[in-house]
Amino acid sequence: MAGAHDRTAASLLVECLAAESCEYVFSVPGEETMDVLDALGRQDVVRHVTTRHEQGAAFMADVYGRLTGRAAVAMATLGPGATNLVTGIADAFLDHAPVVALTGQAGLDRTHKVAHQFVDIVRMLEPVTKWNQRVEQAGAIPEIVSKAFRVARLEKPGPTHIELPENIAATTVPDDVRPLAPTQAYFPEPTDEAIAHAARLIAGSSRPIVLAGNGVLRRSASPELRAFALGLHVPVAATFMGKGAIDDRSHLSLLAVGLQARDHVLTGFDRSDLVIAVGYDLVEYAPSRWNPDGRKRIIHIDTTPAEVDAAYRPDVELIGDIEGTLRRLLAAVLPSGIGGQDARARHAAHETAAHQDLRNAILADLHAYEADDGWPIRPQKAIADLRRALRPDDIVVSDVGAHKVWLARLYPTYEPNTVVISNGFAAMGIAVPGAIAAKLVHPDRRVVALCGDGGFLMNSQELETARRVGANITVVVWRDEGYGLIDWKQRIEFGQPFGVDFTNPDIVAYAQSFGLAAFRPSTAADLYPVLMRALEHDGPSVVDVPIDYRENLRLTERLGALS
Repeated sequence: MAGAHDRTAASLLVECLAAESCEYVFSVPGEETMDVLDALGRQDVVRHVTTRHEQGAAFMADVYGRLTGRAAVAMATLGPGATNLVTGIADAFLDHAPVVALTGQAGLDRTHKVAHQFVDIVRMLEPVTKWNQRVEQAGAIPEIVSKAFRVARLEKPGPTHIELPENIAATTVPDDVRPLAPTQAYFPEPTDEAIAHAARLIAGSSRPIVLAGNGVLRRSASPELRAFALGLHVPVAATFMGKGAIDDRSHLSLLAVGLQARDHVLTGFDRSDLVIAVGYDLVEYAPSRWNPDGRKRIIHIDTTPAEVDAAYRPDVELIGDIEGTLRRLLAAVLPSGIGGQDARARHAAHETAAHQDLRNAILADLHAYEADDGWPIRPQKAIADLRRALRPDDIVVSDVGAHKVWLARLYPTYEPNTVVISNGFAAMGIAVPGAIAAKLVHPDRRVVALCGDGGFLMNSQELETARRVGANITVVVWRDEGYGLIDWKQRIEFGQPFGVDFTNPDIVAYAQSFGLAAFRPSTAADLYPVLMRALEHDGPSVVDVPIDYRENLRLTERLGALS
C-alpha cells in the first residue's frame, strides 16, 4: 500500500483526467473515494466541486456535457452514493450528454460476497451507460480512463462509468505508467449518390418541413441549418431539445413541436409532403405523433443511422458530419443544382400561404399576455416577462413539469444552447444543479433555473453549492402547491386530480436561510421589475412566482390532449 506521498493509482487516475482536459469533478466526498479526493487536492488542473447530493453532481456533469460537448466527472462513493448518481446518469444517457461517472467500491477481497454497502454498481449502471468498467489492475488505468472519455464523446455521446475499488486506488504505481494522449476522430460525409438522392426529393417536394433536433446543437450545426432553411425557403420546427437551432425571430421558425396532439405546428406536419429530420432523435418526440400512418417521406440527416420505428422509415439517410452534409445538400438543390429555382419558388409560396398563419398563431399566445394583470400570474405572462428580461445569449435551464410545457411552446429562443430542457429522460430536479453547471461554463451570461415548486425542492439543497462556488444563478420557481403537470393530465384523463397536492415552505424565507437574495412579486405588473432585480443581484437569487395553472386546461381545450 502507498505511503503518505507515494504516487498512487488514484494519483495516476487524476493525472489521466488532466490529460483528457477534464475541467470538473462534481462529487459528494466518501470514504471509498478518499484517495481520489486527496489526489485532486494535490493538484490545480482539475477543479473539484463539492455538491450536496450525488444526484446534483450527476446533473451538473450532465448539463456541462450538453453545453460543451466535453465530459466532466460525476463522482460518488460505493453503495448509496453510487445509487444516487443513477438518475443523472440515465438523463445523460437519453439526452446524449458526455459524462464520465466515477465510483468508489469496496476492496476486491470483498466483492465476491455479501459485504457492508456493497452492491454491483457495474451491473446496475450497464443499461444507462455506453461503457463501464471496474479497475482491477492499476496499470490499466490510463487505457480505461482514455476509453471512458473517448466513448463518452463519440456520437451519439453519453455517459460511461469507471469503478475504482479502494484497495486498487491506494496501491503505488511506477513512474513509467503514464496517461495516454487523447486522440481526435473526424466524421465522414455521405456519398455523392446519397446527396443527389436527397436533393431530388427536396426539389420534387412542394411542402417540405425541417424537424430540428438536439443533434444540430450538439454538432454546432445551427449556422448551416439556418443557411439551408433560408436558401431553400423551408420552415423549421424544433424539438424541445432543439430550441435555438433556428432563430425564432426568423419568419421560417415554427417554434417547438411536441407539446400536444393537435398543436399548431403539428398542422404544419400534416400538410407537409417531406420531413427533413436533422439531428433528430426519437426520444425527443415520438415519430408516431407527427407521422401516425407512417406514410410521410423522410430524409434523415444525423451522425448515426436512424432507429428502426414503424413511423420513421427514411427514404434516404445521410450519415456523418451534419454541418458538411447541410452545406453540400443546399448546394445540390440551389438554382445551379437539381431544379432548385422551381423548388424554392414552390416552397416560398407554401410558406407564405400556410406556415405564416401557424407561426402567427403561436406568437399571438405570447404577445396577448404581455400586459396581462391576472393574479396569480398566468404562465403566458410569466414566459413573456422572462423573455423580456433576458438577453439573446442568456441561458434558461428548465426543470420538468407544467412550466416546461409552457416554456417549450412560448419562449422564443434566438441562439443555440440557450434553452436546456431534459426531454429524453425528463428528470425532475435537474434545473438548479444544471444551472450551476451552465454558469460555470458561461460565467459572463445570465443563467436562470426555471422550476416548478415540485422539482425545485428535489435538489434545492444545491442553492448552498451555488453560493459557495460563486455561481450567480437566478432560480425562478412557479408555485402552485402541487405537481401541476400530473394534475393537468389527471383532469384530462379522469376528470379530477388525486395525490398531487402538497404544501411548501415560505420559498423566500427558505432561500434567505441559505444566504441568498429572494424576491416575490405582489402583482402581475411587479413580475418584470422583480426579475430584473434578481438578475442584477451580485449573487445567487430566487424568485417565488405564484402561478395560475387554470390556463393548462384552457390550452388543452384549444389544442388537444398533451403528448
